[in-house]
Amino acid sequence: SRRRLMAAGSVGPCGDHGPRWALPLHPPLCLACAVETLGDCSLVRKKHVLSRLQDALAWQALTIVQLLAPDERVCMHLIGTLFGKILVQLVVELKSEQYLHCILGESQKELCKATTMRSSLPTFSLLGKLADAIPGFADILVVKHSDVVDHLLMGLTYPNEGIKAAVCYLYGKLYSSPVGTEQLSGHFEERLCGVFLNTLGCAQTKELQVNCLGLLKELLKSDRFVSILMNNSKTEEETENPDFLVGENPLPLVLKKLLLTRDEMLQAASSHCMAAVLVHSPSRYAPAFIHADVPEFLFECLLCKNEILMWSLYCCLLLLTEERLFFSKCHTVYGIESLVRSLQDVLLLNNVELHKQGLLLFTEILKRQPVEIKLFTSQGVCIEAIDVLVETMNCPVLDVAVEAVKAVAAFLSRYKILKTSLLSQGNLLFSASQSHLANRNLGRIPQRQGQFLLNTLESFRNACRLAVEFQGDFMAQENAFTAPNSQSKDTLSNFSEFLLRICDSLCIPMVMSYLETAVSASVTEVFISTLNTLFTVVPSMRNKFSKKLGMRLLWDRPSLLSLSALLHSNPVLNHTCSSFLGSLCLNLHSAIEKRRTSSQEEMSELLQKGLPQLNYTIAESLLLLSETPEPFFLDESLCSHQHCFILLLYFAYTFGDRFVPDAELFVAVRNFLLSAQDHGDCPPPHIIRAALYLLAVCQDKGKALDMRSLSTMRRILDNLPDLSLVYVHCPLLLNFFLRYPELMGRFGHQVLQLWFCWEDCKWTEAEEADFGASNQLNSADPLLPILKSNSSILLILLDLVCSSSVEVAWKVLMTLRTFLERNKDVLVCDLLRSRFLQILQQLLVETKLSVPFLANRNLPVLLNLLFLVQLRSNGIRELDSTDFKLLHQVSNLCGKCRPRDTDLLQPSLNFLYWSLHQTTPCSQQRAVAVLVSNVSLLELLQKVLECTWLWSPPSRPAYLSSEDALLCSGWLLVASLLLYQHRYNTQVHQTVSVDLTEVLNAVIFRNKKPVLLLVSIMQFLRAVLQQNFSSSLLVIVGQNTAAGGTQAQPSSLQDTALHPLAMQQVFSLVVSLQNLLVHKDLLLSQAVVACLETLVKYLYVKNQDVALHVASQPWHRFLLFILLSGGPKSFLQPEVLRLMTLFVRYQSRNNISQKEISQILHEAAEANIAELPAATSCALHLFLSQVREQ
Repeated sequence: SRRRLMAAGSVGPCGDHGPRWALPLHPPLCLACAVETLGDCSLVRKKHVLSRLQDALAWQALTIVQLLAPDERVCMHLIGTLFGKILVQLVVELKSEQYLHCILGESQKELCKATTMRSSLPTFSLLGKLADAIPGFADILVVKHSDVVDHLLMGLTYPNEGIKAAVCYLYGKLYSSPVGTEQLSGHFEERLCGVFLNTLGCAQTKELQVNCLGLLKELLKSDRFVSILMNNSKTEEETENPDFLVGENPLPLVLKKLLLTRDEMLQAASSHCMAAVLVHSPSRYAPAFIHADVPEFLFECLLCKNEILMWSLYCCLLLLTEERLFFSKCHTVYGIESLVRSLQDVLLLNNVELHKQGLLLFTEILKRQPVEIKLFTSQGVCIEAIDVLVETMNCPVLDVAVEAVKAVAAFLSRYKILKTSLLSQGNLLFSASQSHLANRNLGRIPQRQGQFLLNTLESFRNACRLAVEFQGDFMAQENAFTAPNSQSKDTLSNFSEFLLRICDSLCIPMVMSYLETAVSASVTEVFISTLNTLFTVVPSMRNKFSKKLGMRLLWDRPSLLSLSALLHSNPVLNHTCSSFLGSLCLNLHSAIEKRRTSSQEEMSELLQKGLPQLNYTIAESLLLLSETPEPFFLDESLCSHQHCFILLLYFAYTFGDRFVPDAELFVAVRNFLLSAQDHGDCPPPHIIRAALYLLAVCQDKGKALDMRSLSTMRRILDNLPDLSLVYVHCPLLLNFFLRYPELMGRFGHQVLQLWFCWEDCKWTEAEEADFGASNQLNSADPLLPILKSNSSILLILLDLVCSSSVEVAWKVLMTLRTFLERNKDVLVCDLLRSRFLQILQQLLVETKLSVPFLANRNLPVLLNLLFLVQLRSNGIRELDSTDFKLLHQVSNLCGKCRPRDTDLLQPSLNFLYWSLHQTTPCSQQRAVAVLVSNVSLLELLQKVLECTWLWSPPSRPAYLSSEDALLCSGWLLVASLLLYQHRYNTQVHQTVSVDLTEVLNAVIFRNKKPVLLLVSIMQFLRAVLQQNFSSSLLVIVGQNTAAGGTQAQPSSLQDTALHPLAMQQVFSLVVSLQNLLVHKDLLLSQAVVACLETLVKYLYVKNQDVALHVASQPWHRFLLFILLSGGPKSFLQPEVLRLMTLFVRYQSRNNISQKEISQILHEAAEANIAELPAATSCALHLFLSQVREQ
């Protein structure tokens, strides 16, 4: 034996066996010597040889097989000798079934010879290794060597966990084979089941626990074994009773025990086995686990970090959610916090499947949780859940984002899960879901895009429904935890408005973009249903939201009507589309027709019945409108469809979508009205209104209506109790009525009155800023082009001024004013003046010449318009009889007024003033005679002038109030009467008294008087100075007149010469005029220079020394310097030229030098005289003439 051992480990070949048996190892190994050494050597030598053989099999397996395979006797001997790890490796390499039988036979012998069960452990281990390494070994064992199985059962009952572990491992391999499962099914049911459960329940070592769980995993693949293990012999009533677990050792309690080990591998295996049980029948096996309180421990285990364990827990809990007992036992309430924390941890892991499984579990819990059981008992947990959902939607993986959106939809569908204090988090959650959908590029995966969009829309719809449910909850209206005197963002109003903004900015654009490339009934149904819900989310904004939908969505491609027609085979979608269109049309009707609500119920009933059946194409619908019912038979269904389609067209065209050719629609609507009239059918007013609007909109593309059509329309409109029932505030409809004489003569007055009455019903500026008004309703002056083409409409407008309310009359006035200003080439003044006279005479007669301003409030409007017409007449013209009659009527009217009647007096005095100045001298003389002979007019003018000193000045001098404007008109008119009465020496029947001191003080002290009033007073002062205070129309009252009317003695010779002025008044007036000139106000400067010219001229006549003294004041030099500092060519300003002309005329060398004169001459030489304004040219001419005279 020594020699054999040496040979086995020698370097050279063995001398007894030859080189054939030598293996090329280092050192070389003789295979024959190694076999002999294993048979009769010591244990140490056997271990050495086995180690060498193991190396040989690892590196020279092919050589060994070639040596042993030809000699069957040697192979059998070696297999019988080798019984261990090396044997397994050898048998695997030999790949022969007979050797497996040999091994099993030897194993049977070893098990029978074993004196103790402990000595059988190597055999059990060997068989387990062989079953693991050789695929068909388990089948051979259970079929050909079934006696070995009896030894396995005995090993499982032996009180040694090492043997039990080896046996369980071998059992697991046997039951992993379909043949083994079939052969050993009876063995398990009759003998193994109870022993195995007891072994699993009592296992202490991890090896035994793991091997038992491995066996259990294989057993749980079979429905029969699961039924046996779960003790399915008990009735359903017994399993519903939790006491059936007491005193037993059933599988749920055994697996629950393993969950308590805190060993993550065992916990994962245990939860995996639970899932393997539940997957067969959750409703059948879940109660046992729930009664054993297994879900509680599953939720606790979710706080681990092991991905495998978390996956198993998610799967198990997901299966448990299919059983209602899982929720009624409040396990979800206990475990929801653990689940949320687990989802937070999962976000940190790079495991997509784990993300999806966790979100799926969360979604199912949200969906299945009973309404009566509150899921989130803590607000903090709810907020954490929202944060988790927001974070998961940030995941770049589409599948995870899809599951996240599903979870959001389920979350938002909960029974008021978002209390008032959580509404802002709800905003964050839903905005995240919408924005992530908008930011994802899903073009390459349309199927996933549709699913993702569908899930997002469902979450949106759930959020909208939640907001509607909150409206009935008083606690949801305001946040009870908001601090006093502060505003909370967590309000239902903010949440609801947020939903509308999201719909406008994200939801609608995404869905319409998707529907352009794909047609999805499910997406469309959810989308339309959501929009229908949004009508009630914010009731106060329903009309505003409807307008927005009408302009952006109602007929967007593909239009909802066409979509409803295409998918009419889908009853749910058809009903949803019809319901939405009906609600939208009713909301649009209430938004547009603010003054008409009586037809709302009738229209609602029509749309509700007709829309679901309106499944026609556009061409078929146009034919439908032209279809004529059978004689003597009224087809209600046909009428309903026609009326319904006309309403849809009306709302579509109202918001600018002309999806039907105008010419074809015009003919179809005309034929509809003709057919209805011919068959005695009188459509309701809202249908006639829609038809008229469509005709008006399409008129430009259609032919003019013939007499038959116009007669039909007249009969239809005549049968209406009120034309306002069919009126639409639209320029096109107005033009439609006014373009046909047959319609204008009969309905023009009513239509124009309705037009101006409805002007205040336009949308507010805020609404127009939000939505953008329609082009048809946002035209600045739509009536102006109509007036220009048909001036006879002006007469109707004048009738409206007198017969309508004050508001309407003012609107007519503004329209006529704009028309007269923009259309100067239209000759309508004569027509208007004659009509004005008739209306004015009529008004005065109706009021019996009493107090017309109180009897008819439209009279001021008429007078304003009369003055506008007067302004419209350019140039000098001869006054005719109509003008003098108007002058007489207006002057008489003024005489009956009080100074406080500014609305009447202001336009009247302006008209009188303009009549004096815009005519020839001959007509001017007659006009002055008419006015001066009117005693009541002159008395009124004196009262108006006296009000200048009585009325308190306004807070802002530059502001011209209505009272100040009247004073301006009064002073200007009196100044003109003084001038022209003196010029024509007109006979006077009544004088006007004026306090000269007050007049002078008004200019000297100003006292916050507006510039225009100051200019008007200076104009009066000029007129008085020009007449040397000696007018037969004017009586001067001042400080030089005694109380009894006698003349007081002047204080000096100079005062005597200047009477009725005093020397001190003259100097004060000059200083005041100089100060006013510094203001550099163009109108004021012109008036000051003119007044200064007249004053110096008056002084020169009265006292040359005083006049020259005033003209040579040193202050004039400084004043001139200020005026010339205005920039280049300041010398050519009219007021500067006139002032310097004044200095030259009165030889004031102190104020103007030869240098200034030369500068003016130089600038005049460089200037283009033809391009200079008329005032500048005139002033320059006077200056040059005065210089030449000097």
